[in-house]
Amino acid sequence: MVEDQDQISALRRSLSRRRSFRSEVDRDDRGWTLLHVGARKGDIKQVKRLLDNGMDVNVPTWGPKSKGATPLHLAAEGGHLSVMDELLERGANIDARTKGACGWTPLHNAAKERRRAAVKFLVENGAFLPPDINDCRFNPPLHYCPGLDWAYEELERLQQESLSSGETSSSSEG
Repeated sequence: MVEDQDQISALRRSLSRRRSFRSEVDRDDRGWTLLHVGARKGDIKQVKRLLDNGMDVNVPTWGPKSKGATPLHLAAEGGHLSVMDELLERGANIDARTKGACGWTPLHNAAKERRRAAVKFLVENGAFLPPDINDCRFNPPLHYCPGLDWAYEELERLQQESLSSGETSSSSEG
């Protein structure tokens, strides 16, 4: 009887484990590659190694809960700035969209998780924001992603900096 219970427990554990990765292109049951895992964990060494070995920087997931998420989405979600920087240096699409109704970008992921530094980093590096926060073609409803207001605050700050530095340089030229 105890032996049967042990076998059942062992079977449940093995069934609940995610499929192990045998190579860099294998995926788990979420459709994540090792690059997705490394980006989500903030493992810069693993991310660099995988990219150096030719892994696609924009490889999308295909699992039911994260269709189309790229490594940049996951790094932004975790607030891992060094990984985000590396991914962008290697050609990651800063405005990549997930599949589904909302089509979230890495900026949405960072905002949803309230990763203010990641939001700032993405905005400073050119992540797309429409002029109006209520533009539903880009933004999901704000109750799904309340941190987007930070992105707009950061965009406004950057625009003000740009204007003031433009005024300073034009007045000093005259």
